[in-house]
Amino acid sequence: METDGFDLGIFEEAVRGYAGLGGPLVALKGVDYNLLGDHFSPVLALLAPVYRVFPGAITLLLAQAALLAVSALPVTKLAMSTVGRWGGLAVGLAYGLSWGLWDALAFDFHEVAFAVPLAAFAVEALASGKARAAAGWALPLLLVKEDQGLLVIGIGVYLFAALGKRRLGMGLTVVALLTMALAILVFIPLANPEGKYTYADTGAWTGGDPFTRLLLPGAKWQTLAALLAPTLLLALRSPLCLLLALPLAARFWSLNPTFWGMGQHYNAVLMPVIFLALIDGLRRMTRPAETAAVPPISAVATQSRSVRIRPAVRRKLDTGLGLVPTGVLVAAVAMLPVPSFAPPGGQAEAAKRTLAVIPDGASVAAANSLAPQLTDRCTVSLFPYLTPPGQTAPWIRPTAYWVATLARPGDFPFPEAQMTRFKDALPSLGYRQVAEGGGVAVYRWVGH
Repeated sequence: METDGFDLGIFEEAVRGYAGLGGPLVALKGVDYNLLGDHFSPVLALLAPVYRVFPGAITLLLAQAALLAVSALPVTKLAMSTVGRWGGLAVGLAYGLSWGLWDALAFDFHEVAFAVPLAAFAVEALASGKARAAAGWALPLLLVKEDQGLLVIGIGVYLFAALGKRRLGMGLTVVALLTMALAILVFIPLANPEGKYTYADTGAWTGGDPFTRLLLPGAKWQTLAALLAPTLLLALRSPLCLLLALPLAARFWSLNPTFWGMGQHYNAVLMPVIFLALIDGLRRMTRPAETAAVPPISAVATQSRSVRIRPAVRRKLDTGLGLVPTGVLVAAVAMLPVPSFAPPGGQAEAAKRTLAVIPDGASVAAANSLAPQLTDRCTVSLFPYLTPPGQTAPWIRPTAYWVATLARPGDFPFPEAQMTRFKDALPSLGYRQVAEGGGVAVYRWVGH
């Protein structure tokens, strides 16, 4: 009972549409709203067969957990080959406990869950010098969400500049640019009810100093510091860190403050990049001869006639590097958001019993926090966007025969006082309360 319609309910309605061999229509966004008109995420269709067998929002949450778990495999593999079995396991565990992944899990479900393992396998292939594998893992990112093309562009540039695979790198970059352009300028507007890309306004040029817009306020620097902190800043030893540049620049350029911070799911796909950069950085410090792309400072120093590292200093350096996996694990745990494993209480059970009076297949206008409890069996729109039967309204207001609200309506999508007025007005619109319990009230339309 701690999930929301925005966004778990939205994605369940989309997957439910695919599972029914239809389109990803999302009543929570509006009447016959096609989710492909919001973001270009056809990858969600992959969940349809599983959802067909196990319908429900829990299926999406478990699928997300599995996808994030799979992403730990390439990270741990590269770590074990670099710092040994136990050190690699420590780094892999630190990655699995990283705050970016846990914040994503805590905020319902999002399509970027598919991007996390794809990015992990792609960047691990880059670090291992496997150019074709890196491109192969990167290409499906273009079907996850239109903004993932920025990471694909970075991988293409890395193939071109760092690995010397010029034709492959240029081809991957061009494909990413074309796919992003088609998604934003053609595919999304075609499916969008207003015929546009809704998020273009947040990134539009509004004048002023571009550096100030990109680098301020300080929340942007806090996010960057939080990304580097679990790696003890050693990720900066690897050029793979440069893959963060385009995704972070796009977020920091946005006018929406939500994109700047550490919350929600926006940093999940960056976590495998930053941890693989850490591992690559450690490898460059311990085995510089094996990494020719960007020689580390220590390698340059050892080649100099005037600067030599004494054996005793080298041994101390190796000992210090041996402690890095433990330090990384400690840092990850220290930054871990503390989850609550408390079971649902009596109020939650009473709320579920109250919602059970709504029949399967009903059209329901539900409060944001109640929507995912109903999206597996009803057509759910967002309260207070509703139209009583027999009336007409703009496209965004579906007809709702049932309403599920909270005793205290909360402040989404309007301030709480306004939400309370909407709730109090239900009887005048022809709705009669038929059940109450657990802080939830259910209304049915009976007419005037």
